[in-house]
Amino acid sequence: MAYAYTPGLRVAKATRIVRHRLLPVDGEVLVKKGQKVRAEDVVARTEMPGDVESVNVVGKLGIEPQDIKRYMLKKEGDIVKKGEVIAESKPFIKWFKTTVVSPIDGVVESVSEVTGQVLVRHPPRPVQVQAYIDGVVEEVFPSQGVAVAAYGSFLQGIFGIGKECWGVLKCKAKSPSDVLDVKDLSEKDAGCVLVAGAFVSVEAILKAFELNVKGIVTGGLNASDIKRLLGRDIGVAITGTEEIPTTLVVTEGFGKMGMAQRTFSLLRERDGMRVSISGATQIRAGVIRPEVIIPLGDSVPQEVEQKEREALKVGDVVRLIREPYFGRIGAVSELPPELQKVETESKVRVLKVKLWDDGKEVLVPRANVELIEE
Repeated sequence: MAYAYTPGLRVAKATRIVRHRLLPVDGEVLVKKGQKVRAEDVVARTEMPGDVESVNVVGKLGIEPQDIKRYMLKKEGDIVKKGEVIAESKPFIKWFKTTVVSPIDGVVESVSEVTGQVLVRHPPRPVQVQAYIDGVVEEVFPSQGVAVAAYGSFLQGIFGIGKECWGVLKCKAKSPSDVLDVKDLSEKDAGCVLVAGAFVSVEAILKAFELNVKGIVTGGLNASDIKRLLGRDIGVAITGTEEIPTTLVVTEGFGKMGMAQRTFSLLRERDGMRVSISGATQIRAGVIRPEVIIPLGDSVPQEVEQKEREALKVGDVVRLIREPYFGRIGAVSELPPELQKVETESKVRVLKVKLWDDGKEVLVPRANVELIEE
């Protein structure tokens, strides 16, 4: 039987999920191995050094750098308040005195006799890392963080924006082709992750912001709406750090696109359960997918996946990711081993896909499909 390796867009009803929750710098781990945690629990914490502000003392006092310490009222390590005098001149007539004040609350970090600059550092910034998913601490990395494991349903999206969040899954759509609009939202949706079907309007998303909806999972989204939501164009770097109140996960693509039936069915089946989602997306090297995780509790589901899929084979379900069949889903019907010429005159490996919506069989380059894993 022929095999082909291809990127996978996972849709797993039950699988084992592990997420590493690590601090940016060494700190304190607050949980123990084997301890049960909920998504909102803080598992590790630290303090990030504050930024520094440079104060040109010699320039303001008109002195030589090597003389700076004679004019300093504060020494290295001293705590200072914004507007507090840290240095002053020493004229014969006091009315001609010149003072230099701290621009911030912080600590005097250094006084340089070479540059004549004084560095004042902002107070340290506390950083906390939360568990993100309901699960069990599987491993502890001293001073760094933990690995949290859970059995649950797992889905990946095509694109997302917004930070990690969690809430109760609420299926607003009755079919994969439904559209979520403003009229469908109410105050009862606060704290929930909503399933929207094929599309969500920008007006509905803005309303969700106001209602404190935690997240929206949708088949499609207008690419032009992203700038309106963020107030800027989105770059090519990783998403997932956007300061928006509602995280968005797009499962199919841009525009109105019916959510894949198995994706929709799984979300409907898990309606009312706790869910964690992340909008982080990176499409270049080191691919990162937006994700939906629905923990299933303590027991190991009978249908849980025991290993990762590695190869594409006849019968597998794929999504086409290039025009003219972009977004359509079907099953692999044939994997010809020989190279074939395509429209660009290049010779590439191809496969045949039988499309689900109309039963048509199409021939496409293998690079133009994405495996939907169960």
